[in-house]
Amino acid sequence: MITVDFKYLPMKKGAKVLDIGSGPGRHTAAVYSRENVMSVGADLNYDDLILAKDRLEYHDKLGFSGGGTWNLVASDITKLPFEDESFDIVICSEVMEHIPDDDKAASEILRVLKKNGTLAVSVPRMWPEKICWMLSDDYFNANQGHVRIYRKSQIKNIFRDKNCRFLRYHFAHSLHSPYWWLKCLVGPRREDSRAVNIYKKFLEWDIIKKPFITKFLDKILNPVCGKSIVLYFQKK
Repeated sequence: MITVDFKYLPMKKGAKVLDIGSGPGRHTAAVYSRENVMSVGADLNYDDLILAKDRLEYHDKLGFSGGGTWNLVASDITKLPFEDESFDIVICSEVMEHIPDDDKAASEILRVLKKNGTLAVSVPRMWPEKICWMLSDDYFNANQGHVRIYRKSQIKNIFRDKNCRFLRYHFAHSLHSPYWWLKCLVGPRREDSRAVNIYKKFLEWDIIKKPFITKFLDKILNPVCGKSIVLYFQKK
């Protein structure tokens, strides 16, 4: 499930791209499929890094590489092990809502991003996220520890105050919002809910098959109930 729209990322040949908070490597692998790009995934969760490694090696086996390179690093977003201005592009997808010191995380992201480089940040959209919190007191813990709900203006200001130019935004994953509402309604840790499991299978089918009808529905519904908001910035 790719949240960031790559058409807004100037991913030229030879570009170095950091996927911070990469998890199991969905964006890292997608970047790696681009032509002659260095894709670096960084995360604190060792198990997720192993999954990302398996995914990237599978891409190599299938020939899905664009001819570039990949690397994975165990890293804390508030203390990145990279030199200043190391990357042309930084992707930070569904991470900032987990970080208590999000101001420090933003500073580190921009420290390693080159001047005029592009940053893509996604977080849960405010009103769908609020419904999740209202339906379940356990949601923010079960969902890997959400510590805040962002307004769009808050994310914009965090990075604009650090010498970034805001470029654009869009919403993503509208079909995932009802899944999380349903999951919160029955209990976010439950795995025996028939309704939740049926909806999960539908989403998995959609991700794999990518039929026209669900792509169309997602596009139409994203402005209304997109689960995530994605914002793009350029470092001045």
